Amino acid sequence: MNPFAAIGRGTLGLMAEIGRFSAFAGRSAASIFAPPFFIGQFLRQCAQIGYFSLPVIGVTAVFIGAALALNIYVGGARFNAEQFVPNIVVLGITRELGPVLAGLMLAGRVSAGIAAEIGTMRVTEQIDAMTTLSTDPFKYLVAPRILAATLTLPILVLVADIIGVMGGYLVAVNSLDFNGAAYLRNTFEFVEPQDVILGLVKAAVFGFIIAAVGAYQGYNSSGGALGVGRATTNAVVGAIVLILAVNYLITAFFVE
Repeated sequence: MNPFAAIGRGTLGLMAEIGRFSAFAGRSAASIFAPPFFIGQFLRQCAQIGYFSLPVIGVTAVFIGAALALNIYVGGARFNAEQFVPNIVVLGITRELGPVLAGLMLAGRVSAGIAAEIGTMRVTEQIDAMTTLSTDPFKYLVAPRILAATLTLPILVLVADIIGVMGGYLVAVNSLDFNGAAYLRNTFEFVEPQDVILGLVKAAVFGFIIAAVGAYQGYNSSGGALGVGRATTNAVVGAIVLILAVNYLITAFFVE
């Protein structure tokens, strides 16, 4: 009945959860650099997380680039600034929309998959059996997934940047009567290496978050099928919230 007690319990619970996740993420990161190394697992996760995510990332990028070009053109037309469409499109995609949207798409696809897979292994006691056989679950299950997501998401974001810029180019040339050569020239002259690098740094951090949150929720799931479903939902929601929060922090750090 005491509202302050409820707020206190919630705050303490949140702090405890943050501490548990931080300890889990730290142990997972340390497991990446400690032998033995399961190369087969790592390559399998690279294909699962990276290669099989290319279609959804590509489709998302092309439509985002096209919609961004249309909206910027409408806004710029009010101030007679339509010529800045290619500049703003490439800046918005490389610095913000490319890494964030790719991270959000992978949070729904990869983080949920990792949580469901590891959670099923947890509730069926396969992780306990693995520990009994002297195989560290962090090295065999968690580390390959985190490393694969951290390395492959920047590649996916680079592809998404290219596809998104081309999506804006196609709309600008075919629907907004832009000159194709002038559009590309303005794009390449305006974009700077640090814009692309910022997006790739964000992508690497997002990849770590996506895999770590999914593995954490799956590893700590309990209660059978209901617990696995809860872990999957929590993994997606947690990864999305962390991506948006960390995106702001990284942007603020580089801007300052």
